[in-house]
Amino acid sequence: MTLHELLEKPVWQMTGEELLFLAQQGSMQREGDTRDKTPAKEERHFVYGLSGLALLFRCSLPTANRIKQSDKIDRAITQVAREIIIDADLAVELAGRKTEGHR
Repeated sequence: MTLHELLEKPVWQMTGEELLFLAQQGSMQREGDTRDKTPAKEERHFVYGLSGLALLFRCSLPTANRIKQSDKIDRAITQVAREIIIDADLAVELAGRKTEGHR
């Protein structure tokens, strides 16, 4: 019996051997799929608006506004008109860095 014929056969009519064969074929295909794909870049995490920035840094809205207005996390912020998009991971990384001239 071919794989195609087994896939069309109802499960309740399969023998244990046929069911085990299908399970092994499925796991082999899943392993092959993950090997064929190139590793994807890590997913980026974004927050939106001043409220998202306040939640990210666990601070008040006025403090989030001060953080946004400072030049410290500018590379993490994209703003088009009134829409603010912040790369959360980059913002946390930039905020944690010490700037030259400060102790």
